Parts: sequence; structure tokens; C-alpha cells
Amino acid sequence: MRKILRILMLSQFYPPTIGGEEQHVRRLSHALARRGHDVAVATLWHEGLADFELDREVRIYRIPGTIQRAGWIFSEDARRHAPPFPDPETIWALRNIIVQEQPEVVHAHNWLVHSFLPLKSWSKAKLVVTLHDYSLLCAKKRLMYRNQSCSGADFSKCLTCSAKHYGKIKGTTTMFGNWMMSRVEQKLVDMFLPVSQAVAQGNQLAEKRVPYQVVPNFLPDIHDVEQQNADEYLAQLPDGKFLLYVGDLSKDKGIHILLRAYAGLPDAPPLVLIGRICGDTPTEIPPNVLVLNSWPHYAVTQAWERSLAVIVPSVWPEPFGMVVIEAMAAGRPVIASRSGGLTDIVVESETGLLVPPGDVEALRAAIQALLDDPALCLAMGQAGRQRVKIYQANVVTPAIEYIYAQLLQLNTCAPGKQSRPYQELRSTAELGFRQRLSSAISPYLRKPFV
Repeated sequence: MRKILRILMLSQFYPPTIGGEEQHVRRLSHALARRGHDVAVATLWHEGLADFELDREVRIYRIPGTIQRAGWIFSEDARRHAPPFPDPETIWALRNIIVQEQPEVVHAHNWLVHSFLPLKSWSKAKLVVTLHDYSLLCAKKRLMYRNQSCSGADFSKCLTCSAKHYGKIKGTTTMFGNWMMSRVEQKLVDMFLPVSQAVAQGNQLAEKRVPYQVVPNFLPDIHDVEQQNADEYLAQLPDGKFLLYVGDLSKDKGIHILLRAYAGLPDAPPLVLIGRICGDTPTEIPPNVLVLNSWPHYAVTQAWERSLAVIVPSVWPEPFGMVVIEAMAAGRPVIASRSGGLTDIVVESETGLLVPPGDVEALRAAIQALLDDPALCLAMGQAGRQRVKIYQANVVTPAIEYIYAQLLQLNTCAPGKQSRPYQELRSTAELGFRQRLSSAISPYLRKPFV
């Protein structure tokens, strides 16, 4: 008989707060619950939200934090994040939840884990941490220094960088808190799950000799897809095909590089930008560029299918890249920066094109290559649709379940629901991808785009 596990997710934010990390926690919680496990989520309380509620089969506890009460710490429009050190009020709230839920596995996703660490031994639960960013090494979580990829941690450099990013007092406190708690985390976490090879390398997991397995984020299955009418949003899109960018309209995301590259393209189709306007969003927009501010996710998923190609020009090392697998699932080729977790997903010249981050000319040439060759676009889109099968919930969730079972030394498999390591499952799916790769793309595999 299959063992039902009691699992407690820790996430500083949870829907209705929207973001890639929040969506992942919700999808994983629901997927595990559908596989028969008993799942609860502890997340920070925000004004207007219930202290406790049910999200389908998943129990949601919204808990207080002393730092969250200090509104002056946060900018007016910022989310009130968990601090990089234990919060007394949050520790007490987590203790009460643990008494009630008796979790066998605690699965954390961000700095909220620091308030669980003092309780770890007492709880007797196994601790799994998904690393969605570079927070184990970098107090800014982004591994960027002076607008470039950071070459590595250095005490004085990190102190200066954090102070510049957060402000002197807050930055110094954040840097020291994260530096101290990261060392505790490395000793107490039973398994780290970086979402990409880039995240594993950026956090120096191998050098730190901590246990880890790379397990990516995944696409939602049919149970988690929002079924809402998006006509109101889709009516704003241009007639005919267009190039599409989705994400924050910020320099880290390479929006300024994209606009410069697009401005030099002759007779290009419209460029649509869907995302949040930021403090460093360019104010000068080239002709034929349409800016659409912060669409709901269900509308974005339908916009993919109307586009010609999707562009992800990030200059920072993206930890993963959900927009990439969503675009590929819609059968669209992707032009992405050759950095971070994007290189885990995009197969060069098969599902898309990779360009050096920040290189305007290379990005322009890649876009032009797809515009000049509709057959190549179609073939890459077909290959991408096959490729994303390794990022499906029915592949990734059993692999996470397998990790829980290994830590607890249990067999949690149910008949017909096999659990294996993600690397093994991915290898099987990769082989299928190669076998199914459309013959239509073979003439283009060695075709240069620059």
C-alpha cells in the first residue's frame, strides 16, 4: 500500500500574489495532493487575506511576521518579503502549524526557511529547499554586480553591492543575515533542488559539498490551467503575426537591448511587450512597438499562440525561464540569451536560437534569421512542443516525490504512478524528443544565422 506523506510547503508568497515562484508552489502542492499526499502551505499574511483557507485539497496558513509589521522597511509598492534571518513571530506561528500538521517533509522555497531552521531538529521533518534564485550565495539573489554577471562572492564586494541595492543599513543587515543563515542552511537542509544547472553552479553547491539534485519548474497540467475569457486582452494585439516579449520591462531582462535590436530591423512585424513597467523601463519606444502593462497569466498563454516568435533577451543569468517553456508549449520558436537556466531549456538551432547576453547585433541577426525563414520558425516550434514534455507535471512531480521517499527511506509509489529521479525521467523523455524531432528541421540544423 502506498504511503501518504504529510508535506508542509513554506513560501513567503502564495496566490493571489502572482509570480512564477508562487505559481510553482501552488502547482506543486496541488500535484502532490492529487497523488494522494496530505499537503499544507505556510505563507506570510498580507492585508485583506484570510488567516486560513482551503485551496482545493491544500490547506493554506497565512502567518504573521514581526518584520512585516515594520512597514517603513519596505517601499510603498513592494511586497513584504521574509527577512534573511529568523523572525520570532514567524517561528512561533510555524511551531503551532507543525504541532497541528505533523509534517514528515518540509519543502521550502525562499527565505521563509530561515524561520524554520531553529525548529528543524525539534520537528523531526526532512527539509527540502528548492532554489529558485542565487540566494544561498547572493543577498540580492540575482548574482549581478555593477550591471554585469557577478564573477563570485567576496566579502567587501558583497557588502558594498548590498548596501547600494537595499540602502546602507538595510543592505548591511541583509548581507550579514544571509551570510550567517546560509551557513546554517547548508548544515541543516537534507536536499537542495536547484531549478537549473546555472542555479546549482551560481550557488556553488558542488563546492559546498551539500546534497542537491537539479529539478526544474514545470508546466501546469489541465487541473491548474485557468479557463477564462481573454477576448478583452487579445483584442489589443496587432492583426496578423508579431514578435512577443513577456516579462518585467527592466534592464536586467534586456528590454533596452531588445528595443535597440528591433529598431534596426527593416520591415519587421510589430513587437509586443507584455509586462510590468519598472523604474528603469525605457521611455523612448521605437515605432511599431506595443506596450501592454501586466496582463493576467491566462491571457498571456493565449497570446503565445498568436505570435510569430518569442524573445527572451535577459542580461542577468535567469535561474530558469518559465516564459520559454510556455512559449515552446505553444509551438513558438524562442530567441534567448545564452546565459543562466535558459541554456538548459533552449536547444540551439533546434527549438530556438541563443545569443550572447547584451549583444544587440547578434540579437538583431537572430530575429532577422527567423523573419527570413518561416519554415524554420515552424520547424523550431514543432520541435519545441516535443521538447517541453520533459517539463510536464507528470514528469517533474514524481521525481520530487522520489526525493521525499529517498530521504524518508520509504517507497511511496502507487500502482501506475512510478517515481524515479528526474535525471532518469528526463533522459527517457529526451530520447523521445530526439526520436520525434520533426524531419522538417533537419535541413536547418547547421544553418548559420549570423
